[in-house]
Amino acid sequence: MCGIVGYVGNLKAAPIILDGLKRLEYRGYDSAGVAIMADGEFNVAKQIGRVAGLQKTVAQKPIEGTRGIGHTRWATHGGVTRENSHPHLSNNGRIAIIHNGVIENYATIKKLLESKDFTFVSETDTEVLCNLISYHFDKEPETDEAGSRLLASVRRSLMHVQGTYGICVLSLDAPDELIAARQGSPLILGVGPEELVIASDVAALVSRTQNVVYLKDGELVRIKGTTFQISTMDEAGVSPVIDQVTWTVEDADMGDYEHYMLKEIFEQPAALENAMRGRFSADNSTAKFGGLNLTANELRGMGRFMFCACGTALHAGMVTEHLIERFARVPVECDHASEFRYRNTPLFTNTLFFVISQSGETIDTLAAMREAQRKGFKVLAINNVVGSSVAREADGGIYQHVGPEIGVASTKAFTSQLLIGAMLALYIGRMRDMSVRDGTEYVTALKGVPDLVRETLKTADHIKGIAERYSRFNDMLFLGRLELFPIALEGALKLKEISYIHAEAYPAAEIKHGPIALIDPECPSVFLVPQNELFNKVISSMQEIKARGGPIIAITTSDAELPEGLADEVIVIPACHEAILPIIATIPMQLFSYYVAVTRGCDVDKPRNLAKSVTVE
Repeated sequence: MCGIVGYVGNLKAAPIILDGLKRLEYRGYDSAGVAIMADGEFNVAKQIGRVAGLQKTVAQKPIEGTRGIGHTRWATHGGVTRENSHPHLSNNGRIAIIHNGVIENYATIKKLLESKDFTFVSETDTEVLCNLISYHFDKEPETDEAGSRLLASVRRSLMHVQGTYGICVLSLDAPDELIAARQGSPLILGVGPEELVIASDVAALVSRTQNVVYLKDGELVRIKGTTFQISTMDEAGVSPVIDQVTWTVEDADMGDYEHYMLKEIFEQPAALENAMRGRFSADNSTAKFGGLNLTANELRGMGRFMFCACGTALHAGMVTEHLIERFARVPVECDHASEFRYRNTPLFTNTLFFVISQSGETIDTLAAMREAQRKGFKVLAINNVVGSSVAREADGGIYQHVGPEIGVASTKAFTSQLLIGAMLALYIGRMRDMSVRDGTEYVTALKGVPDLVRETLKTADHIKGIAERYSRFNDMLFLGRLELFPIALEGALKLKEISYIHAEAYPAAEIKHGPIALIDPECPSVFLVPQNELFNKVISSMQEIKARGGPIIAITTSDAELPEGLADEVIVIPACHEAILPIIATIPMQLFSYYVAVTRGCDVDKPRNLAKSVTVE
């Protein structure tokens, strides 16, 4: 949610900041703005809508200056208006701020400031924080170094704040300074040879430098000229650790594809190969992971596993739950991360926690992890972003290694989470009672996933035709059983996310327990119907739908024989091992949702109201 870019260097700031904001569009936003410091004043441009519109505005009236801040806003406090857009200026126009997060006690602070004759032009909590910093700046004793005064003012203001924030602050009275701070909202410092960039996401700064410092909660960075210092809220100095970003700006380009989502769907064979590279034993009978930080004996002693995640990542956890219980015979529970920390859930002492988050910054997942750790449990993470908060704070984990995912609707990150979940089930199963023979067969299946995905992607044109025919419907049901029920949930979620069609998912047998009341010729059903022990049961559910005039799309395996005429549309995927079936079955869901959304004229990569990384509660 929201995007932050701050620049200090020797080049014109506006084009660099606008380019960074453009690269953050996938995070979700409804307005954008910049504030550039030049000639003793702030030049501010902001507007509702896309960054492209802001770029045109700035091009018509170029903004000079070599330091500035920019922001893409996803509305929280206050509606989508220009007044509520960032950056915000203080009453006296001397301080500018951009902010991600939520200041929970802003109303109390606002009341205090109003009693001291401060006025407000927006409805935002951010403007309140800006004026609070201005208030403390005026109270701070003047020093020879105005920047020290600004840093002290920001630190003092943040001591009064409850909530989350990632902020960048400029002051006309400290013209060579930029102050940034984070608490619960990601901030990254890009370190170039003659410039420094602050951003909420690596994507915004990787075109400038691949040397980055991941700020931790409670840290402030003071940029003066092209040097920086990091300190904590209690003024302790911090020695920065400079990491190297392992991907380049070219990795995040769209290439010849119409949308990032389509590009990332077709990147999945390579992404899955990267996710499992080097992670099999020498005899190819099991998986291996280098970052779990648990001995085999410790892992074998775990009597229960708990997966916490949100949205798409939770669906991956649900599939993993089925596979671990099926192949390792260990009880597993999945929970919404947003609910876990507020429930007083009785927990077994020998429980191992997993959190799943592509970005590693999902605030609900972070909070669930911290709650589990607070209660003394070890937490491992499945995560795609090196240096993210989840990656740094977890007790161990597994990186996905699929590269940047730009599309808001997750595709390659989801299938890699499914793959890692399947590998975990194998790893734990082989520690228990899975035989070498079964393990070898399992590994062979896993290694074949990229080619099976490539084969499934060849059905894209067929699926596109189906999607075009079904794009007129406004309600759909998705139905599957066992490990494919979470895939039905994911299919329904994808369709909702990018085409705005109302879609629901159920275990196929649940259709007769209420949802069948929705069935009519205007409510199609998408069935996942592989050849397995429940094949005939799913066929019976399909016949119930057919008898009531409901259109049916069947996604079935090549070894299955559907009764003739039962499905109105059939999509065939390769027959495969049970552990990898969820991955292969996901591909048609992604393509179907994509082509439906395109046919309906939706903005696939930037769906309304959504953000790639949800960093506010």
